[in-house]
Amino acid sequence: MARRISQQDSLSREVCYVAGLDVAYTKNKSIGAVAILELNSLSLVESHTVCVKTRFPYISTLLSFREVPPAVSVMEALDYQPDVVIVDGHGIMHPYRFGFACHLGLILGKPTIGVAKRPLVGKVGQLNDQNWAPVIDGGEVIGVALTVVEGVKPIYVSIGHMISLGKAIEVVKHCTSNHRIPKPLSLAHSIAKRAQRTIEEERSVSIL
Repeated sequence: MARRISQQDSLSREVCYVAGLDVAYTKNKSIGAVAILELNSLSLVESHTVCVKTRFPYISTLLSFREVPPAVSVMEALDYQPDVVIVDGHGIMHPYRFGFACHLGLILGKPTIGVAKRPLVGKVGQLNDQNWAPVIDGGEVIGVALTVVEGVKPIYVSIGHMISLGKAIEVVKHCTSNHRIPKPLSLAHSIAKRAQRTIEEERSVSIL
């Protein structure tokens, strides 16, 4: 599947809507959460959650097989369709060059970007004047360590599918402003956690 990933820009128009996607878990359930923002204003356009049964165990480096089902389900429930999707996870910055962002992009046929808090593989190079440093593995640039706020740990950005690294960096930079985590992702994370708490509270009440 990694061989099918496109690292070329395949956007049919300028990016208008960007989605952040995150997955949370509670007992045997997976919660897919998405927040769609208008790119220029970073204002929320639509948000949604979907809860499905977890069907794949946690296995390091194979997390996409666990997270793709709830992610696809929540994307299918949307009214607005984003031009690009930012996921909480890796793209080609992955031992198999096929992280969650790649897997989801391939299934959806949409441009996707992976944003993670720590690298799985690769060595970070020298920081440049654009506040990012290449992450290199086997002589190949597989992503970047992007410093958004001075003195704060970088985030790790990589291509998922149907987008170039340059465009991925541009989109993520626009969505971060003065915060480490891109706004679409931070909103999706909050929405997922809220749904998780609701499900757990309802379960506690039913037990009582």
